[in-house]
Amino acid sequence: MAGSTPASVMTDGGLWADARRRLRGNRAAVAAAVVVVLLVLAALLGPLVSPYALDHVDWTLSPLASPPSLEDAHWFGTDSNGRDLFVRVWSGTQVSLLVALLATAVSVVIGVAWGATAGYVGGRLDGWMMRVVDVLYALPYMFFVIILTVVFGRSLWLIFLAIGAVGWLTMARIVRGQALALRQREFVAAAVTLGLPAHQIIARHIVPNVLGTVIVYATLTVPQVILFESFLSFLGLGVQEPLTSLGRLVAEGALEMETAPWQLLAPSVVLATLLLALNFLGDGLRDALDPRQG
Repeated sequence: MAGSTPASVMTDGGLWADARRRLRGNRAAVAAAVVVVLLVLAALLGPLVSPYALDHVDWTLSPLASPPSLEDAHWFGTDSNGRDLFVRVWSGTQVSLLVALLATAVSVVIGVAWGATAGYVGGRLDGWMMRVVDVLYALPYMFFVIILTVVFGRSLWLIFLAIGAVGWLTMARIVRGQALALRQREFVAAAVTLGLPAHQIIARHIVPNVLGTVIVYATLTVPQVILFESFLSFLGLGVQEPLTSLGRLVAEGALEMETAPWQLLAPSVVLATLLLALNFLGDGLRDALDPRQG
């Protein structure tokens, strides 16, 4: 069926092959991808190579907050409680990445399903669904998440569910706009003529053709979620002991920045590097997946 070409481009590799070529030609994006991979490996392997556990207190130190030392294997130093910062920084990176990935996955699933359905079906259903989005947009995003964490308790699962459950609004609007344009295309009209139900058309023709946009926005959402989780942890509403996150470590380091600056330096450098690399990678993917580039 000739009208189904746009949908098959996404699966046969034509658009993706061209996107890979553009992405490889973007040195900043490639370098950012390498940095992200290195940080992920460091987060996974870092706690394993250290002789200290996450909650281990080194009572042999005096004072407990000691600067970086190769002799004691405290490569990033210790915090005010005598715990190894190397292990805590990389364990915190694990938690921050986990929250970001799971919250982004929640927002992508809800946003794509909501936006694709509203855009394809149209009419009163579209109007009703987008009014729901408008109402949720009017709510203070930060206060909504804070209220959830206060009412239902502070837990890792609640954090990513709360962030993801509200973070899908922009995704839904973007996907709806794409779906409104796609439903006018010939291959969708051909699917309607063949008698395919709406849910199959959405799943087979609408969603595959918005994947490029979804991937780009999801990549740019990850650093936003990391920053938002860090802000919640900085306020004391994020990850709780014995777990930690980059935001919580930055908050703890800020209290000791005059007497023990290494407590703030280590998590801040990792957090800033991760955010910059993810943003460069997201920009590179946006340029690679835009057919108008190059």
